[in-house]
Amino acid sequence: MSVLVVIPARFASTRYPGKPLVALKGADGTAKTLIERSWLAAMSASGVDRVVVATDDARIKAAAEGFGAEVVMTATTCRNGTERCAEALDVLAAQYDIVVNLQGDAPLTPAWFVEELVAQLRAAPEFDVATPVLRTHGAALNGFLEDRRAGRVGGTTVVFAADKRALYFSKEVIPYRGKTYADDDETPVFHHVGVYAYRPAALQRYIAAAPSALEDLEGLEQLRFLDIGVPVLCVEVEARGRAFWELNNPEDVPRIETMLFQMGLN
Repeated sequence: MSVLVVIPARFASTRYPGKPLVALKGADGTAKTLIERSWLAAMSASGVDRVVVATDDARIKAAAEGFGAEVVMTATTCRNGTERCAEALDVLAAQYDIVVNLQGDAPLTPAWFVEELVAQLRAAPEFDVATPVLRTHGAALNGFLEDRRAGRVGGTTVVFAADKRALYFSKEVIPYRGKTYADDDETPVFHHVGVYAYRPAALQRYIAAAPSALEDLEGLEQLRFLDIGVPVLCVEVEARGRAFWELNNPEDVPRIETMLFQMGLN
């Protein structure tokens, strides 16, 4: 089955304008832009046939082509990364069995997250969309709670059924917890990792539907799938000692740079 990875990137982010071109220092002090680090993460995954950056901005296009990425220009009217992936697939006019959306704000995404996601979707014909989830330990959960107390929108959490079908995604921390957790404690909270694998048919259903009320309220594109009855498979992945964090706010830059240093990633 052929696999296309699309990295959607837009300059006009509501929370952090210009985010794809923000420089992040690695362990050796070398600075690379967020979009380059996300592209490198995508390129490191095995079993991928093609990786493209999808953007509507000439500055991002120039930067991406500067480090060797293939770029697909998409419309400014794309409301989110899933719509941009659908348009990129249309522009490329090529047939792929699976399209992976590796969002351009996830430079710490390990290759095995993408590989496991594709493998699980291949093995589950009853699902047309899959996304990785990561069980949090207390340190990550406490980071989410700290963000919420400070009025920052941090990581997304998810709850799912016994068959791994997603029930709900939220920028609030779900489910309710009646206790606190030490940094090393395993918790019942799952961090939703901002990567998706779709079959092309699911992308067509998505763009044919209007944005849902919950999608607009939460600012989470994947809720449209749940609203129109497309089941989303939650694939539990293992961190294997790697830290994971998305760049959502300017305050996340030093946090991610610290993680790059600790993991020895240049």
